[in-house]
Amino acid sequence: MSGYNQYRPGGFKMLPPVIKNLIIINTLAFLAYVSLSQVFRIDLNDIFGMHYVGSEKFSPYQMVTYMFMHGGIGHLFFNMFALWMFGNNLENYWGPKKFLIYYFVTGIGAVLIHFIVLYIEISPVINAIDTFLLNPSLTDFKVFMESDFFKIASYDIQNHYNQFSHNYNNIVASNPNKALQQAIYFMNEYRVDYLNAPVVVGASGAVFGLLLAFGMMWPNSVIYLYFAIPIKTKYFVIMYGALELYSGISASQGDNVAHFAHLGGMIFGFILIMFWKKKEKTKWM
Repeated sequence: MSGYNQYRPGGFKMLPPVIKNLIIINTLAFLAYVSLSQVFRIDLNDIFGMHYVGSEKFSPYQMVTYMFMHGGIGHLFFNMFALWMFGNNLENYWGPKKFLIYYFVTGIGAVLIHFIVLYIEISPVINAIDTFLLNPSLTDFKVFMESDFFKIASYDIQNHYNQFSHNYNNIVASNPNKALQQAIYFMNEYRVDYLNAPVVVGASGAVFGLLLAFGMMWPNSVIYLYFAIPIKTKYFVIMYGALELYSGISASQGDNVAHFAHLGGMIFGFILIMFWKKKEKTKWM
């Protein structure tokens, strides 16, 4: 029985240490984000949020720091509430070390899955930009700007487009060569801005990993949807996973929710739990 008991807590705690510290750190990070953005116009989400790997703003540390940044008080509250709700029993059962490993593995796994999907979405746009820059013409520029490849996906894109379009429209008929040079400059700027635009923040990926673990560990426990409707955890996890998959596939450009990151947290959580189970089984054979 020692293999079973090694992950059992010494005593049940309503707010175990790792969860308590995660909530404190996330709250302090959000307060710093709000304060610095209002007082000094410093955007901590842009610094510590997860940028696309091809972006000039990408740094490896963002794969961890993005989990502690949030876009709003509602985003923070629901993630921290879910962290406590589903993580409480898990940390008490696994212990702090194993729980923390699981939390970071699922959080990092979440953003990896998100950016694999994002790469598939971004690559055609970047290829179209690079094709134009290799052999630029006003005709091809017009085709690109009228296609679905051109999206106002960030403030920087909007700002550069506003500056460009005023001058370009004034000279395109009278001075085509100058207009082409401006088009080339804009496309280079657009390429940079487009790669910089996707920024992921929040603990949601790790939280979805905790939800998956809770469902696997206690599949027949009952939770109350909207605090009123009883549902077994295993069905809740399946329902939520299916909803995220559907939302990720059907999401519009302005959805602004990283649905595949949520699924990524669940996928990596499942893999890690199965690995632990196999390792434990092998240990006691």
